[in-house]
Amino acid sequence: MQVRDFSDGIQVAQAMLVRDLEVRVQSAGGECLELLLGDRTGSVLARLDDDVQRARQICCVGAVVHVRGRFRAEPRDGGRLLLESVRAAGQGEYDPQELAGGPHRTTAQMEGDLRALVETVQNAHLRRLLSALLGEASSTWTRYRDAPAAKHYHQAYRHGLLEHCLAVAQAVGAISATFPGIDRDLAVTGALLHDIGKLEAYELSDGAIGMSDQGRLHGEIALGYYRVRRQIERMRGFPTDLERALLHIILSHHGSLEHGSPVVPCTREATLVHMIDNLGGKLGSFDRVQRDLPAGAQWSGYDKGIGAGAYFGARTLEGERAAA
Repeated sequence: MQVRDFSDGIQVAQAMLVRDLEVRVQSAGGECLELLLGDRTGSVLARLDDDVQRARQICCVGAVVHVRGRFRAEPRDGGRLLLESVRAAGQGEYDPQELAGGPHRTTAQMEGDLRALVETVQNAHLRRLLSALLGEASSTWTRYRDAPAAKHYHQAYRHGLLEHCLAVAQAVGAISATFPGIDRDLAVTGALLHDIGKLEAYELSDGAIGMSDQGRLHGEIALGYYRVRRQIERMRGFPTDLERALLHIILSHHGSLEHGSPVVPCTREATLVHMIDNLGGKLGSFDRVQRDLPAGAQWSGYDKGIGAGAYFGARTLEGERAAA
């Protein structure tokens, strides 16, 4: 059974991917194991109260485990699996393709769109920089193509970074002509590179995403800033003012100090990239939440990535009319 089809009270006995885990101390004493389990249709919270020490040895991030338990729907967070048992899954008990999520477009389509977008950048210095960092022959392209965009909230799957950065850059390129004073080449380049620090900040293993030591110690913004600045320093004749403006986009793209940016957006281009990046992340969260909804459900529980419960009633009604 797929995660999106879970409903209140059903018994679950199947292989699932461990996406996250945390050991918690219960109020009455003892430990419980909180898991984030999933398949390609979504994720579900799970809790195990018994035999926690043995389960901790099995349930590492990226492991495929066979679980037994009952699903309980909850209005706030969608629900959770109350686990009775957990064991390592055998190879014949699951299809790896059914456990990992993925983008809406194929990798080849996204790469073709990215190459076409880069061709529209007229500034020779920015074109050289994009070629050095994202060109097919570059040392970083394969990692950029394959990396996730996040650990949980949006595009948290293989090729998610490419999907997210491309969507942000395409939207930035389209909107740049609407408002005066925006350097389109700079904004598009900043959009394509704003999350490049995630190449080092996240680790992807068998469909599960974790934070690397560098990600925990330095953060993805600092890692991205350093990578782009280091590449620019290798290039002769790169204008200082252009370098400053591009690096400002990377440093400020989270939009505020409390959200992790060391500076806030102070240019048109940085403001535009931040706004579209935030929009892309929010809409990506809607995709994730909808994948987790039981069949026929219109409202999700509260979701931190959206900041509210998400409503999908209009789309549900359209599907019912189409089926009629």
